[in-house]
Parts: sequence; C-alpha cells; structure tokens
Amino acid sequence: MNITFCCTDTKAEPWLEGLRAALPGATVTVWQAGAPQADHAVVWAPPQQFLDEQPALKGLFNIGAGVDALLKLRLPPGVKVVRLDDAGMSVQMAEYVCHAVIRHFREFDGYEADVKAGQWSFRKPRERKDFPVGVMGLGVLGERVAKALRVFEFPVFGWSRSPKAIEGVVTHSGEVGLDTFLGNSRVLVNLLPLTPDTRDILNRKTLGRLKPGGYLINVARGAHLVEDDLLALLDSGHMAGATLDVFRTEPLPAGHPFWQHPKITVTPHTSARTLRDESIAQIAGKIRALEAGQPVAGVVDPVRGY
Repeated sequence: MNITFCCTDTKAEPWLEGLRAALPGATVTVWQAGAPQADHAVVWAPPQQFLDEQPALKGLFNIGAGVDALLKLRLPPGVKVVRLDDAGMSVQMAEYVCHAVIRHFREFDGYEADVKAGQWSFRKPRERKDFPVGVMGLGVLGERVAKALRVFEFPVFGWSRSPKAIEGVVTHSGEVGLDTFLGNSRVLVNLLPLTPDTRDILNRKTLGRLKPGGYLINVARGAHLVEDDLLALLDSGHMAGATLDVFRTEPLPAGHPFWQHPKITVTPHTSARTLRDESIAQIAGKIRALEAGQPVAGVVDPVRGY
C-alpha cells in the first residue's frame, strides 16, 4: 500500500514517521511532481497538479477540520474525501469558546482597561439568564462546545441544517428554526462548515436578529462573516463586541479595521489546532478500515460540503 503526503506549510518528517509507525506495511512518501500513483493521500491545501497526477486515489485524508478549500478543486473520480472527526480539536474549541464567552460575560476586558489605568473598579454582577448562547453548527465540535457551555449554566441554544437533539440544549433546525434561534441568542458562536449556503451567513440581517447587546464568536471560517456588516452593527451599538479567530484573508492584513477596533478581540486562527499524534492514529485507523472494505466515519458529501 502506497501513501503520499502532500500538506502545504507543514513539516513533513514527523508525519511520515508517525504514519510509518502506525502503518508498518505501507510505503509512505512526500509527494513530488511525477511521483508514482498512491492508494491514499494525507493532505492539506494540495495543488491541483497533485490531484490531477493521482487519478486512482481511494482515500483523501484532510488533516484539518474544514474541507471547503479541498472541495473547490477537481477531485479524482470515486475518491473518498475523509475529514478528521476530532483528533483533540473539540476540547480545544470548547476551551476557546468558553473562555471568550466568560471573558465577555464577566467584563474582563473592562477590568483589564481599568487596571491599566490604575483604577480599582466595581461592576455589577450580570445574570447568566440574560446571556443565552446560541451555537450554530452542531457537529462534533459544536456539540462539545454546547455541552461545555452548559457546565457554566448559561442557557444554550443550538442550530443546525437538520434536526439534532442534545441534552440540556434547546435545538432548532433549518430555515424555519433560524429566526427563532437567533432571536433567543445574545451570544452567537459560529461553528458551521463553509458551504455555498453558509457563505456570508453572518450578515446585517442575521446578526441584527440577535438580542440587543449581541456578541459574536466566529471560530469557523472568515467567509461566513460579512465584515462591514459586523462593523456597522458594532458602531451602531446593537452589538456589544466580537471575538474573531478566522478571517477572509489570513494572516489578517496590516491596517485592517479589526486590528484596532475597541470592541473586537482578534486571535490568529488558533482556537483548535491539529494535534499530530491523535490525527495520525485516526487517519491510520480509517485507512485500515477502507482497505478492509469497512465503513469509516467522516466521509464528506461533496454536494453538501461536509
């Protein structure tokens, strides 16, 4: 069995060593133009040339959670695109989102500013019932985030394209449920996959439906957000702020208004990073299952985009 590794901006050798150890019978190499045909490929942002030269691939394993960029390319016919189910990312995402929600709810930005000014300040405690959190996207990451928020006793709502039940979370689905979901939410967490249907979904209309003083946490994709609409809602006072980890252009360009906006917290796409050892173990297990003709989790539907 031949496995090729084609991951842009990724140090290859640790991945090669891990895959060889996990799949001792396989030949694992870094892809180069003109390389022999492989059975499976481990990829991140591969060039179109790679896919064109590998028409007989059986499995295409993406080392990140999002597959939107991969699905824009011409894929070999019949190849299974397989995403990571978790690989240590869901707990990181839960940490990040809970931190952002609590930082906003407890007004720690305000306290930090006061401390820098040498002021010992008091702020009236807020009530959790006044800060319902809505989680858009209830896949592996979204479900983990919603459950983590419940531990801190926030009211939690969830929205997904199709119905889903999560204990302790009031869930909504489809276009019919979106308005109700947004109207119930004061803090909005975006964990949707990026598809043609979800591109620009965070816009003046949807964000404007949040409760007054709304707060956005975007940890999915930058293309979900219409940036000018967010800035307008922040400047008008309808929204109180935002924590943004993903952007339409990354790295975020110098001079972008998000850098200096007083109501926006920026982080450099670090909410949930791929953990190599966990990812290798998961990918190796799925390759073994495919070779044995067994079903695997995480196979992407190219039509739906996830």
